Amino acid sequence: MEKIKSMVEEQVDCSKILFAIQDALDLISGKWKIKVISVLLYGKKNFTDLQKQIDGLGSKMLSKELQDLEINGLITRTVNITKPITVSYELTAYGHTLEPIIKVLADWGTEHRHKIKVGDL
Repeated sequence: MEKIKSMVEEQVDCSKILFAIQDALDLISGKWKIKVISVLLYGKKNFTDLQKQIDGLGSKMLSKELQDLEINGLITRTVNITKPITVSYELTAYGHTLEPIIKVLADWGTEHRHKIKVGDL
C-alpha cells in the first residue's frame, strides 16, 4: 500500500513540474523572445538597436514580442521625448530572474555545438 501511495505522490509531483515547465515555455517560447531578453540583459535598448542585434527579426514580429514581454511584466517600455520620438526597452527586476536560466541554456548550447563539431556525440 505504501508503494502505491508513493507512486501516486510521484505522479502528482511530476504533473506539477510539467505544468510549471509548460507555463514557463508558454511565456518564453518561440524563436525570438529569449533572444530579445538576452540582448536586454546587457542594458536598455531602443527598437532599432534590438532589430539590428537580432539577425532576421522583422519589425512586426519584434513589436509583437515586445508587447507580449511587456504584458507579462518582463520588460518596460519608455517613450523618450526626443526628435524624432524614440522608444526604449529594458528588463524589469522580474525579467532579470531569467538571467540564470538563459546563461545555463547558452552554456549548454555552446557545449552542444562543440560536441557536434568534434563529433563526440
